[in-house]
Amino acid sequence: MSVPSAPAPSPGSVRSGASAAVLRSEARLFRREPAVLFWIIAFPSLLLTILGLVPSFREADEALGGRRGIDLYVPVAVVLSVLVAGAQTMPGVLTGYRERGILRRLSTTPASPKSLLAAQIVLHGAAILLSVLLALTIGRLAFGVALPEQPAGYVLAIVLTVLAGLALGAAVSALSRTTKIAQTVGTIAFFPMMFTAGVYAPVQVMPELLRDIVGLTPFGAASQALGQAAAGDWPSWSHLGVTGLWAVLLVGAAVRWFRWE
Repeated sequence: MSVPSAPAPSPGSVRSGASAAVLRSEARLFRREPAVLFWIIAFPSLLLTILGLVPSFREADEALGGRRGIDLYVPVAVVLSVLVAGAQTMPGVLTGYRERGILRRLSTTPASPKSLLAAQIVLHGAAILLSVLLALTIGRLAFGVALPEQPAGYVLAIVLTVLAGLALGAAVSALSRTTKIAQTVGTIAFFPMMFTAGVYAPVQVMPELLRDIVGLTPFGAASQALGQAAAGDWPSWSHLGVTGLWAVLLVGAAVRWFRWE
């Protein structure tokens, strides 16, 4: 009596299994990078803690509508974690894989290079989420910063900010042929974006003209949208629209110029 053979797995299930294997492998490698985890997850909250220990940052200021400096820096810490992931860590990883031929070799397996790109997006997104939760927790428990009073708007602003940040990482990777170039381009972009995000001085205290200019940048708009939601207002649709538009433009650039080899 012959035993019927098991049906062959479908191509879709093979690809799904291969993609899951790539994600598990990349997660193990990601956990072995303490520097990356520190800069994305811990550094924004560490900066927030240092600023919170400055007495003047814990005093209400009429120029800020009765809010304290530390209240304004929690949204800035959120944007900073996205900036680190998008401009500093993700481009180096993707460009390094391409430079070493890993993406080319993946193209010959059921796990396509897109699986690796998706895994990096998921892992960096998860690290940013942990950073956001840590910043909110430290702000609340250590310095009495109120949780966002418009949570739905805050979540929407975070989603658009993360999309813009990861799209930035993909675009830098697309435009950089080597890891050194990716690191250089990312660093050149990082410091001006820190300014527009309000790391050096909150966007809310900038002169009106400068604030309007900063609001045209992805992370300047994101910082203002998060600040509005934290204060209880629905984020301005103009700020949300600018952040979302930059995400679309950066994704378009990445798709247009990204090369697997």
